[in-house]
Amino acid sequence: MSNHYKFECSSCETEYSPSPSLIECEICDSPLNIKYLPTHYSGGDNTSLEIPLPLNSQSELFSLGEGNTPTVNLTNTSALLDVNLLAKNESQNPTGSFKDRGTSILISCLLKFGIKEIVEDSSGNAGSSISAYSAAAGIKAHIFAPETAPPPKISQIKVYGATHHSTPGSRDKVTESARKYAVKHNLIYASHNLSPYFIEGTKSFGYELLSDTSHTFPTDIVIPVGNGSLYIGVYKALTELISYKLITQLPRMHFIQAESVKPIASAVYNQKWNNKMVLQTKAGGIAVGSPPRLNQVINVMKVSGGECDTVHEEEITNWQLELARTEGIYCEPTSAAAFAGTSKMIKSGKIRKGSTVLVPITGSGLKDTSPV
Repeated sequence: MSNHYKFECSSCETEYSPSPSLIECEICDSPLNIKYLPTHYSGGDNTSLEIPLPLNSQSELFSLGEGNTPTVNLTNTSALLDVNLLAKNESQNPTGSFKDRGTSILISCLLKFGIKEIVEDSSGNAGSSISAYSAAAGIKAHIFAPETAPPPKISQIKVYGATHHSTPGSRDKVTESARKYAVKHNLIYASHNLSPYFIEGTKSFGYELLSDTSHTFPTDIVIPVGNGSLYIGVYKALTELISYKLITQLPRMHFIQAESVKPIASAVYNQKWNNKMVLQTKAGGIAVGSPPRLNQVINVMKVSGGECDTVHEEEITNWQLELARTEGIYCEPTSAAAFAGTSKMIKSGKIRKGSTVLVPITGSGLKDTSPV
């Protein structure tokens, strides 16, 4: 394996040699990040890769063609909200969601370690993504998913040949079951929520904003957050771009949670929260009751001068229909939650009118339960 990076605890900063079986700090149980050695990159010019990645060369990248998704100007919604609203359409990735970005790097690194069988838990998008990339890479995948997951997402997992483990209970119960299975069968737990490799993949979203929005770089970015793999990945990308002097300042990074599952927003506002308070939500992609990267998400929000908000189920459905009927975009409910939250933030003044706001279409509505 490459020696140009280490694993670093997101809390106590303890460093570790990279290992596919190490996903939490052995001292404080916090999630791990990837830390590149300072001599390895200077603006990305000392490597064949444009983005700092835990790979030695482009030849080690295992790809199904993810990334380079279109960013479109939502002119009708911009007029309605009195902002310049941009949407980066991640439903155009190979399996229909942004998760393919993270999966590509995760699978690339697992292949370097010689891993042949993995366990993952997912509400659907990450599970179908890891199933697809594992199939192409010759890796056997066990995907644990909630029994309430949308049937199209479960069908997608099965189509790729992964072993599907339907699991009763909350999203956090699914995680618990997956972890136990991995330990029992001595398999790698390739969690997209915990693997430091996954976030290195989602960074590409942030790098693409340079070419997507060359004349109108966003002042505000609004992302739906369950555990924050896209939110944290975009932040990492933007801080790297600042260090390379390719952008001058961070956009304000806001996050949205469903009112039904709001552990991070509750922590921000010092409100009571525990897993017994989890309710069913249409936005399955952000239905995480105990997100391990909670502190990292809050730090990104604070450092960037961002805000957070929550949205109700009716608001999610209304915005899913609104985007479809005024912009021709059929997004998943998780993405609709971000647009509903953006509208609320503009009305409350958290986002100033006239701002350039970017929101991801995190996944396709075709993969979820129809709102009509």
